[in-house]
Amino acid sequence: THLTSLYLSLSFNPFGVLSPAPHRQDDEEEEDERGIMSDLMKDSEEPSNKRVKPVASLTGVITPVKTPALKRIGQSISRSISFRSEARPLPPAHLRQRPKASSFPRRRNSQCWSDTVESHDLTVKEIKRQEVIYELTEGERQLIDDLSLVKKVYYEPMLKLDILTESELGQIFGTLDSLIPLHQDLLSRLERLRGSEKTVGEVGPTLIRTGSWLQFPCLEAYVTYCCNQVGAKALLDQKKNEKRVEHFLRLCQESSFSRKLDLWNFLDLPRSRLVKYPLLLKEIQKCTPPDHPDEDTLPDALELIQSIVAEVNKKTGEAECQFYRRGLSYLEDSQRLPEIQQSRFLYCHGELKSSKGQRLHVFLFELALVLSRPVEDRDGGQVFNVYRQPLPNALINLEEIPDGEAGGGGTFRGAFTGGNDKVKNCFRVSSRGRSKAHPYSLQANDSFSKQQWITCLRQAIVQSRDKMAQTSQSRLPLHPDPALYHMAELSLGSSSDMVEQ
Repeated sequence: THLTSLYLSLSFNPFGVLSPAPHRQDDEEEEDERGIMSDLMKDSEEPSNKRVKPVASLTGVITPVKTPALKRIGQSISRSISFRSEARPLPPAHLRQRPKASSFPRRRNSQCWSDTVESHDLTVKEIKRQEVIYELTEGERQLIDDLSLVKKVYYEPMLKLDILTESELGQIFGTLDSLIPLHQDLLSRLERLRGSEKTVGEVGPTLIRTGSWLQFPCLEAYVTYCCNQVGAKALLDQKKNEKRVEHFLRLCQESSFSRKLDLWNFLDLPRSRLVKYPLLLKEIQKCTPPDHPDEDTLPDALELIQSIVAEVNKKTGEAECQFYRRGLSYLEDSQRLPEIQQSRFLYCHGELKSSKGQRLHVFLFELALVLSRPVEDRDGGQVFNVYRQPLPNALINLEEIPDGEAGGGGTFRGAFTGGNDKVKNCFRVSSRGRSKAHPYSLQANDSFSKQQWITCLRQAIVQSRDKMAQTSQSRLPLHPDPALYHMAELSLGSSSDMVEQ
């Protein structure tokens, strides 16, 4: 049964965004569907575009209002605050071509705290404080709306239309429902703080009380949800190859409620919101005067939320590492290094090019570097065939190859150079003490990706060697025989003499 014929039997649409489309043939049918969807969009309510846009920067957010004094204050504020999440550097994997989307705006209509008041006598610093608190509050409202929308216009229709099975949807959407009540509670607490003049006085105690209450349910809910994300993303990418799934998701992305965002953008909102809390609290703290009551409570609230974020990041990293470890397929038993199984997290992973021109997916685990070739399994999923011999991080020698350096000796075989003798965005890794591990010359997609890999590799090498040294030291006897020191000195001296000879 064609997907569009199933739309006729569907009655969902809290936002009036999806509707039946007539049965036609291929391209004409899809074009008509887009046209009908677009017409319906014009007549439907579009709450997503009318909601307040999150503050990405406070440059110019103090827009003119009715009183000249506030207008002058707003014009005097010109600073930028970045609320982008701080994640581990991740070399970009192969970029996929973004599907063509409609011309609906991607961002919400902007509004800030200054738009909600007509006059006041606050200082510039207090205005900034109110703006960040307002962003915190409205961010909760927008997140709740988006998570509710995801359930109504993605999960329920895909289940009813049998586009994906209930089990598959459970894996992709995870425990999304459990997060909504947590944010609804925080939103209600923040809204109650707003006084008659639409200003918030003391916010610290509320954040501490909320944080203390959230520490158990929030921590458990977010750990469960975020740990499931790496598997959810892999399954969603796999299912996108099916025509009915791709067709449904494309129709949703071309609709006004999506703001040109795909399903995964919505599913990743809770994680991105969680890592944003410390940044928001730091900004509130920065704008809080020394004699303000919040001065004593905000540090405690910040410490609490940072501990939650740190724990979620730790557990998510462990789950990601386990997921990719299970996806490795070894061609030889000698490739099964104990360092791979002992690794608890990934520094980074992504696509690199070998000296033979092969595209490899490289994993930098906590204790080992693994080169692999991604292939499809029987179910259409992805597995990674281990390529050559993995390298223990503690034994890696890293060599950065300057751009423009000659390949020399046919090492790059023209793969990196495109027919000339110059190389670009390349580095070399080799192992000391392992005869089966040959040097690997690798090329990144661009200079930024190359620098990310080199930074992560250096960090992994140093930390692995430090860990190895600590392990070796802990194995030494507490009271060693003094004769052992004498034997060690003789051994070192003998080696030195032999080298000089």
